[in-house]
Amino acid sequence: MSVPDYMQCAEDHQTLLVVVQPVGIVSEENFFRIYKRISSVSQISVRDSQRVLYIRYRHHYPPDNNEWGDFQTHRKVVGLITITDCLAAQDWPQTFEKFHVQKEIYGSTLYDSRLFVFGLRGEVAEQPRTDVAFYPDYEDCGTVEKRVEDFIESLFIVLESKRLDRATDKSGDKIPLLCVPFEKKDFVGLDTDSSMLLGVKRHYKKRCQGRMRKHVGDLCLQAGMLHDSLVHYHMSVELLRSVNDFLWLGAALEGLCSASVISHYPGGTGGKTGGRRLQGGPLPAEAANRHRPGAQEVLIDPGALTTNGINADTSAEIGRAKNCLSPEDIIDKYKEAISYYSKYKNAGVIELEACVKAVRVLAIQKRSMEASEFLQNAVYINLRQLSEEEKIQRYSILSELYELIGFRRKSAFFKRVAAMQCVAPSIAEPGWRACYKLLLETLPGYSLSLDPKDFSKGTHRGWAAVQLRLLHELVYASRRMGNPALSVRHLSFLLQTMLDFLSDQEKKDVTQSLENYTSKCPGTMEPLTLPDGLTLPPVPFTKLPIVSCSVRMSSEARGAGAVLADRGFSVSRLDFQWVQGDVCEVQLMVYNPMPFELRVENMGLLTSGVDFESLPAALSLPAESGLYPVTLVGVPQTTGTITISGYHTTVFGVCSDCLLDSLPGVKTSGSTVEVIPALPRLQISTSLPRSAHSLQPACGGDETSTNVTVQLYNGETQRLAIKLENIGMQPLETLEVTSKVLTTKDGISISGFPLSSPFRQVVRPRADSKPVHAPESSKTGDFSHVKTLEAILNFKYSGGPGHVEGYYRSISLGLHVEVEPSVFLTRVSTLPATSTRQCHLLLDVFNSTEHELTVSARHNGELILHASECQRMAIQVDKFNFESLPESPGEKGQFANPRQLEEERQEARGLEINSKLDIRWTILSLKRHGEASVEGLRSQLVLEHLQLAPLQWDVLVDGQPCDREAATACSVGDPVRLEVRLTNRSPHSVGPFALTVVPYQDHQNGVHNYNLCDLVSFVGSSTFHLEAVQPSGQSACLGALLFLYSGDFFLHIRFHEDSASKELPPSWFCLPSVHLSALEARA
Repeated sequence: MSVPDYMQCAEDHQTLLVVVQPVGIVSEENFFRIYKRISSVSQISVRDSQRVLYIRYRHHYPPDNNEWGDFQTHRKVVGLITITDCLAAQDWPQTFEKFHVQKEIYGSTLYDSRLFVFGLRGEVAEQPRTDVAFYPDYEDCGTVEKRVEDFIESLFIVLESKRLDRATDKSGDKIPLLCVPFEKKDFVGLDTDSSMLLGVKRHYKKRCQGRMRKHVGDLCLQAGMLHDSLVHYHMSVELLRSVNDFLWLGAALEGLCSASVISHYPGGTGGKTGGRRLQGGPLPAEAANRHRPGAQEVLIDPGALTTNGINADTSAEIGRAKNCLSPEDIIDKYKEAISYYSKYKNAGVIELEACVKAVRVLAIQKRSMEASEFLQNAVYINLRQLSEEEKIQRYSILSELYELIGFRRKSAFFKRVAAMQCVAPSIAEPGWRACYKLLLETLPGYSLSLDPKDFSKGTHRGWAAVQLRLLHELVYASRRMGNPALSVRHLSFLLQTMLDFLSDQEKKDVTQSLENYTSKCPGTMEPLTLPDGLTLPPVPFTKLPIVSCSVRMSSEARGAGAVLADRGFSVSRLDFQWVQGDVCEVQLMVYNPMPFELRVENMGLLTSGVDFESLPAALSLPAESGLYPVTLVGVPQTTGTITISGYHTTVFGVCSDCLLDSLPGVKTSGSTVEVIPALPRLQISTSLPRSAHSLQPACGGDETSTNVTVQLYNGETQRLAIKLENIGMQPLETLEVTSKVLTTKDGISISGFPLSSPFRQVVRPRADSKPVHAPESSKTGDFSHVKTLEAILNFKYSGGPGHVEGYYRSISLGLHVEVEPSVFLTRVSTLPATSTRQCHLLLDVFNSTEHELTVSARHNGELILHASECQRMAIQVDKFNFESLPESPGEKGQFANPRQLEEERQEARGLEINSKLDIRWTILSLKRHGEASVEGLRSQLVLEHLQLAPLQWDVLVDGQPCDREAATACSVGDPVRLEVRLTNRSPHSVGPFALTVVPYQDHQNGVHNYNLCDLVSFVGSSTFHLEAVQPSGQSACLGALLFLYSGDFFLHIRFHEDSASKELPPSWFCLPSVHLSALEARA
């Protein structure tokens, strides 16, 4: 026997083999239509008996295998059914002759045969025949099943007669020796009657008896007499074991195993549906015990058998028989039988089929490891030189058996070997479709699927190297099939799911192959349906490039009270809006994992809910680029809620729709944005160049549209012109401008923003009345520190349909200023001047730059300072009338904070002083200039010295004011008119006051002479009286002096210490010094 039947199972031992074949020319469709109906009659109940007959149908059976029918009767063809087409009566003789020729092929073993004729009508078809059935056509053949049942009953009659004939104990009859085909030559010419020695003859007789017992056991099993078959098998085993007839002993053991399997597993081991009903068996209680592992069943000696079966008187034989094999014993006996088969080279097919049967039993027993041992043995069984088709069948069955016992990877291995065998070089026409189909079936065994979603979550499963090899073979097979779309799909799947396991060279090779394929057949997102119904899902390239979950979406429109913010794709609804008709942006951070430049084409957004015009982008990412920002843009054409579900790309000729839920780390399937009605759109430009420097995110959450950076020295002025242009389609109706200083570190401030404004160093005053010093942090060692300031100018505007709905837009200008130190005033003090309306201001000026500069003030000369040099500068200034400064808006408020009001007054005074002094510096080498701030003069003492007293005193001599260093000339002997005038600038009434005029002479040596009664005389009293003066009022008192001699005289005006003068501060009574020069009158 040379052709194994890999579908065999243990219960096939109880079946009768019937071959169904066509005679002449019969279409395949018609033949298999009738064959299906015939094979549906697979078991029938025997009349007047509880036995069931099982039939196994084959439409092709090698005649060589039929020669082993004596060895195992289920291999013997006992029935033949032929199907033929005969349309004319004249063709009938020839057709019937072909039927007889067909019968001769299996003639030695046939019990009966039938011929089904289709298409013949007339006299011939009306003749009654038992072996021929006539049908007018393939549609009108309703009695086919009934004819088959009658045919099987005829087979049973022959079977039963043979069983009874061979099971009957005929003493004296010679028992023939049953042989397998390769044994017959060993017994040719052997005289078993006379020439044999007694011992040899006895040995030969036992061999004949043992083989016959085994043969009868097979017939009993086929005839539905399970228990009788067990008896015969046991006896056969004992007889054959005694004579070392190993081949037939293995067959007897296998028959015993088959009968035990049928007893234990009535549902079968071959995967067929429906259980097998045991006939002639024990009572139901006994049946329950029989199916329990290790159950006991008493058998009787074969000698007790009669022509009708089992002798009723079996008590003498009880105890001599052996048990029905337990499930464990079944496997042991299978092992023993296979070991006997392995001794014979010509029994390779029998050994292989026994291994297959044992594996099926072990699969039911869930003993996978033992089953794998049987299969491993089957792999190494050497058969004759197999054809390629037989090799494919063998490897496919091995794969199915490994799958049956749960060895999925091993199953996939043999399935893949079978696939490769389909396209072996020795095959003239390689079966690439069959190869591809088998390769697809190996995918589950290697933890592969054709759905890329299975690889997007969790760790990778399976051996990547084997999976890569298998995917490459799928690509090649699909190409050889002439299906380029399939090749593109598999290669795309390989690149998407196995990217992390490819070397740099493999990545280049795979992408080059993919580009070659897509040049002829571009990759799409359409599912591919195979002829067998399998659908291959699309493969989006979510890793080419890799998109991080850090996604930003631009927006400028806001609703009333809304909070503008930027969000990633991790939120489902975004709290900003897009504007109808405007270009909207989504920024993604992408990464190129490839070792070469990656070209991404047609990259755009996937949206729903609103008509959206996507504007595709094309980008080229450097090799292993790291995170790279990509902006995707589009224009919403209508209002409503738009859902951003992902993006689309074209990479290596493959179009991909990448959804957010397929990106790792993203927990949402889409983000929604509200699209509002159209608004105007402003574009901002400035006179300063744009800067790439962006404001710090911690600066309040404001995002700037444009940023400018400028470097200034402290006190330097920079003019900034801002241009706003409406580039939208809607008119601008409202515009609101606001500013915000984000950082004011290190004392840096900005004045007058957003107008042109100088930057100043604020030197904070000390609390005492001593001269002001800079803080310790502002000493010379710290003057070189560069400070920064950041501010935002925000323009809020609206118009068009969006304005009607209450929406607006905002655009911001970010300003980043780097301030370098210039000139610092490290010390400030004052000295009185000769005039009561003036004083001297002393400033210590420090040059903190690295350049030489000049410092100048109004009506003063220039002071040259070298780098890091400090000099004192004296400035004569007119005192200030701070009471005349206009009130600030805060001072007019009803609930103004007193402390805040005082700070505003101090700031206003400092600005007034700074504007009057106008101290400026110039760096000639850089052609840069600015102002030096003296706002540090807010010290109380300094302010008192600089401020005009509320009571303004004027002394006039002969009508001329005396408030200067030069002496007023007068004549000796002439009365000199003296007037003291008071102007009240305070908010309260003052006075009355009494003043005494005391003349004296200064000898310029520190001695003042007040004894001048002989030199000066008063015309009237030397004491002057002033009445009370109302606010903003004026009062004056008059007197006269007479100089008797020439000389320089001074007048000291002294107030009387009364109650009115004590209530006012002494600084209010500061009268000018009066210097008179008495000259001799000219003749």
